[in-house]
Amino acid sequence: MKKAKQTAAPAAVMGRKTLKRRLVSNWQLYAMLLIPLAVTIIYKYVPMYGIQIAFRDYKASRGMFGSEWVGLEWFRRFFSSPNCIRMIKNTVLLSLYSLLWSFPIPIILALMINQLRFHRFKRVVQTVLYAPHFISIMVVCGMIRIFLSPSGGLINLLMGTNIDFLTEASAFRTIYIASGIWQDAGWGMIVYMATLSNIDTTQYEAAKIDGASVFQRIRHIDIPELIPTIVLMLIMSAGNLMNVGFEKVWLLQTDLNKATSDVIAVYVYQQGIENAKYSYSTAVGLFNTVVNIILLIIVNKICSKMSDDVSFV
Repeated sequence: MKKAKQTAAPAAVMGRKTLKRRLVSNWQLYAMLLIPLAVTIIYKYVPMYGIQIAFRDYKASRGMFGSEWVGLEWFRRFFSSPNCIRMIKNTVLLSLYSLLWSFPIPIILALMINQLRFHRFKRVVQTVLYAPHFISIMVVCGMIRIFLSPSGGLINLLMGTNIDFLTEASAFRTIYIASGIWQDAGWGMIVYMATLSNIDTTQYEAAKIDGASVFQRIRHIDIPELIPTIVLMLIMSAGNLMNVGFEKVWLLQTDLNKATSDVIAVYVYQQGIENAKYSYSTAVGLFNTVVNIILLIIVNKICSKMSDDVSFV
């Protein structure tokens, strides 16, 4: 035991000396690191102090500490509201359906485009696919309203109907998800294309010599290389599972499609900005964030387990 203690002490001293030497020799890099660290603390961690508004009856005239402490009153009021279950259900379903349909498409596009051998055509296809990402959400929603207009809309002209799809609650999720895929699939594809571009080309040449088909090369070369990136992107997507795009829902929402478009993000905006119920809206937003954190931890554990167990033949 004495020998163990004696060897542990010098190791700790050596570790401190090594760290000190690194700090001295690379002090410029650590000084530059202080800037983003300070920005992160000031703009990300310090505002967390305001979370206590969710537990107070906040009045702007009284300030933070002058407002009465009410505990979990706002959370009880939210869970007892008549639209609570509907908003949670709509938020979860819209997020899950978006993840289910939107997540695999960039992977499929990347695998398909990676097989193109005409580089000029390949660049044109990539540009066409990720160009919609740079269109403003407001412009996209305006385009959707024009295309789905019951009088002269492109979809109604093709179908020979005069249906106002934005007033149909059953069509809202399809419209939201389809427009999201069109706008963001090409941009999400870039990450997977970057991963595929790092694959050694000799693997493809060896596979061709062995007589492997295109699908066999995708299965045994491309997909195994994409697995770590897919897992990482899935974890990041799960972290935003409850954060449905507020702008698009707000711009496409009507009184007739609220059965499926009434989500938590819009409710927080209405209560906090329009009705000035700051404590209540903060409590609802905090609940949404806590659910996001729990889902992120669960998905992270599942993905870690799957990445350890899954193997490709």
